[in-house]
Amino acid sequence: DVQLQASGGGLVQAGGSLRLSCAASGFTFDDYAIGWFRQAPGKEREGVSCISSSDGSTYYADSVKGRFTISSDNAKNTVYLQMNSLKPEDTAVYYCAADWSGSGSWSGPMDPDPDYWGQGTLVTVSS
Repeated sequence: DVQLQASGGGLVQAGGSLRLSCAASGFTFDDYAIGWFRQAPGKEREGVSCISSSDGSTYYADSVKGRFTISSDNAKNTVYLQMNSLKPEDTAVYYCAADWSGSGSWSGPMDPDPDYWGQGTLVTVSS
């Protein structure tokens, strides 16, 4: 069975940091781009960041560029999202997702309807 296990959410003050983790299993990790979407109350879901497991190409939404860093540990089939300089507007449920990207070159953003979704993890940034 495919599993995307997200963790690392929590409550943090503005300016603080959190690191989200997404542990994947049940599919060939290297053939997929892994990424994060988020959805705040009353707002549409948006793509935040994603990374190609095959070549390490990354994508960031403009709203998080320079503050968030995505990385992949292929030996552990895990993707991390380091979130620094957090703002109250980053408050949302963050969802891990995986979408097939193959072994060739890839560029984001991730398809808004990816192949697999994980459960969400809540990030709350207080002002």
